[in-house]
Amino acid sequence: MHKLAVSALAALAFSGLVQADARIDLGDAQRVTRLFAFPNNCHVICFRDWTLEQTVEHYLTQSVRRDGYANAQVQVSRNSDDHVQALISDVPPSYAEPLRQLLDSGELAYQGATRLNKDGKWAYDWYLFLPLGMALENRRSIELLHFPPDYSLTQAQDYLRSNTTDRWAQLLTFNGIDASQTPAYQTIVDIAPIAAPASAGKDLEGTYSYFSDYQTRMVKQMTVRQGAQPLPMVAFGAPVRSWIQQQYGPKVNVLGLVSISPQAGSQVPVLGANHPSAIWYAADKNNTGGDQDKADAAGLKMMGQDLTAACWQAGMGRNPNADAKLTLEACATKWQVTQKKQTCELFYRTLRDMTPAQAAAKCNTGSVTRSLRDLRRPVEVEL
Repeated sequence: MHKLAVSALAALAFSGLVQADARIDLGDAQRVTRLFAFPNNCHVICFRDWTLEQTVEHYLTQSVRRDGYANAQVQVSRNSDDHVQALISDVPPSYAEPLRQLLDSGELAYQGATRLNKDGKWAYDWYLFLPLGMALENRRSIELLHFPPDYSLTQAQDYLRSNTTDRWAQLLTFNGIDASQTPAYQTIVDIAPIAAPASAGKDLEGTYSYFSDYQTRMVKQMTVRQGAQPLPMVAFGAPVRSWIQQQYGPKVNVLGLVSISPQAGSQVPVLGANHPSAIWYAADKNNTGGDQDKADAAGLKMMGQDLTAACWQAGMGRNPNADAKLTLEACATKWQVTQKKQTCELFYRTLRDMTPAQAAAKCNTGSVTRSLRDLRRPVEVEL
């Protein structure tokens, strides 16, 4: 009887352990090496001299933290068969499934990159880079972007560390999202899963068809949720908005709202937006013949659009059951009509590095006041 009791307790303890842990076989070392872009930053001398296991631990730890599991611990090891295995404590056992899905989708990206290279279209300074370190479970919204900058991989080893993502995170905070929560809203899918120099955008335009299976599977996996409302998605920049039209049908303009169906029976709301970095070019006086007032006017208009898009993303991320059209209309009214002075001040504070007092004074000058009259852009809706 005593032995039976001990066995029962042991079984109970083991059951508790299983409920508190997620275990996953990531595959053999060769597979894990290519899917985690290992080594991330070595050119004879490694910027961070990490092993494969340390690299995987790094990205999986980013994910569990961004999913809100503050006490979770990640242990990565290699067994005698040269398979890499991860044990993640203090998370649901189901936590392994979205990670497995991501890596399986990553195989499609690898196959596309391999074909791209065989066709002589791969550049020497490109890296296959999957969206590692994202929230895997507790996502609020999806961001569809073009490609990750190379330094996010080689320097930061953080998919969310770039000027683009930093600026958009800031816009989310202006719309009531706590800074600690912005990663949950910024689960990124890039149509080109290639870390490349920031100037490589044009060169990457001919690569999209190589990744079509990867792209569509990722959009479906990231947005469609069993038994729950699909997550909202923001499509940033002209190449991405064009890709949406080519892949799913509807044309997506800036602040244009459409609905796509990544899977039969699901309707995902998608909002078109400027690329987060576009404002730096639009507001550069060198692009307007040296005319500072014209550069400021262009920047102010784009700031209103960007704040509106971030507002919609924040609102729909908080409540995916909200009416997408009404949410967009409310956001456009807020940032382009009723609170356009605040839009103005945020522009001068964040783009022109002014103090709050300087920004407030600037927004009361005649030339800026005239620009603010034309801040509103009609909202285009195609559902």
